Amino acid sequence: MKIIIALCFLIFNYSIYADVLPEAKSEVKITLAKKPTTRPMTVAFIPGQKKYYIADGGLAPLGSETEAPISKSLIHTYDQSGKYVASTQAGFDNRSIFYNELSFQLTTITYNVSSEAGFAPNTGIFSLDLDSQGILKGTSKEVSSFNPAFGDSATMPSFDSKTNRYFAKQKRSGRVIIIDVNDGSKVGEINLDLKSAGVAFDDLSDSFIAATSIDGEELAILDVDHKAVLIFNAKGSFVGKSSLPKDIKLRAHNHYNGLGFANNLFFIYNESEGEFGTYYGFKISSKSK
Repeated sequence: MKIIIALCFLIFNYSIYADVLPEAKSEVKITLAKKPTTRPMTVAFIPGQKKYYIADGGLAPLGSETEAPISKSLIHTYDQSGKYVASTQAGFDNRSIFYNELSFQLTTITYNVSSEAGFAPNTGIFSLDLDSQGILKGTSKEVSSFNPAFGDSATMPSFDSKTNRYFAKQKRSGRVIIIDVNDGSKVGEINLDLKSAGVAFDDLSDSFIAATSIDGEELAILDVDHKAVLIFNAKGSFVGKSSLPKDIKLRAHNHYNGLGFANNLFFIYNESEGEFGTYYGFKISSKSK
């Protein structure tokens, strides 16, 4: 009887973790061709254009008689093989960039979208204009202005097309705020079960959690200290761990930037590889298409 119970326990656990890849699989490598404006933040992918977009962060200057208070941060375009295409100044201190499959817009969310640190120009959520080749024009349209529902000023929200919601990770915690895209209201919170994952909040990326749109594996976060991607479901329950290559060199900055989820891959910035650093896109689940 004990053997049967033990086997049932093992089968049950295997069924929970079977879809999470024990070892993350590198699928794409993007070696940065230009020096980041200040810090490279998140990554987006547009399937129709077959292009990746990497957004830099960087506060705007205070402004003067000769200079407008507009961020000089760039957004860099690469093709799906990781080859550099172009860089464009869009005028935003980008924190999250993503492709909205519902509105068909490349979108950026700026630093301090919550206005927690006070209001500044070009703060909020904006769609970015592209030409027919998928290159940014440098112009944009406001999707929504600043919104206190996002909480922490440094949050790097992710977008989930299945639920049409944003997920905003809050610093120094396992707390994630859920925001409805249509009206910008807070519709709930998720508290990640960090204890079951065997981690503390300061092991993890402080401001970014990926919305994967994978049933039962809805959220993924980088465990910087243990070199792994941790997967949680929509209720915050721990689902599994996908270990990163042991030789990847993560830095302190990986707690705060250099992350993303695009084209069903979890992106991590390795700033010590190449002149300006390199992004790796990892497959972390067998459910990824």
